[in-house]
Amino acid sequence: MRLTAFTDISLRIVMRLAVARDDELLTTRSVAGALAVPYTHAAKAVARLGELGLVETRRGRGGGLRLTGTGRHASIGGVVRELEGGGDLVGCEDDPPCPLRAACRLRTALAEAREAFFVSLDSVTVDSLIASPTGPALVLLGPVKEAAQEAAQEAAKKAQSAGKDFRP
Repeated sequence: MRLTAFTDISLRIVMRLAVARDDELLTTRSVAGALAVPYTHAAKAVARLGELGLVETRRGRGGGLRLTGTGRHASIGGVVRELEGGGDLVGCEDDPPCPLRAACRLRTALAEAREAFFVSLDSVTVDSLIASPTGPALVLLGPVKEAAQEAAQEAAKKAQSAGKDFRP
């Protein structure tokens, strides 16, 4: 199973926020730069993470992003379930619908496989993901140069136009 770009970016943002110092004010723009993802994608991910109660966002002077206690101890399986949604993995009901849908076992088998994937992530927490060597590597990430960020944004636009999935 492949995660959507939205889920991938969201998980990276949570991991970066998990290693932030208490006095370190991270903004959506700074996190997007450090992770080399387009700002617009990061902004959508931060908004959703805020809705889920994983990230606290404060606007204005002295504002920024902070990982909540819930976010720090969140199950990655639960987070991925929320971000990926529960849609079908195959297009049984697409237009036109699959002629095998009434007698096919594929849809059920894939739903069971997806749930097994999520269950395997249930015991993984954000805290466990930032253990060494990942945590120290995340701390060292700095904002990328504007040209590199623009290149990343352009690549994301091309990926979207090529049909790659990015869910807000």
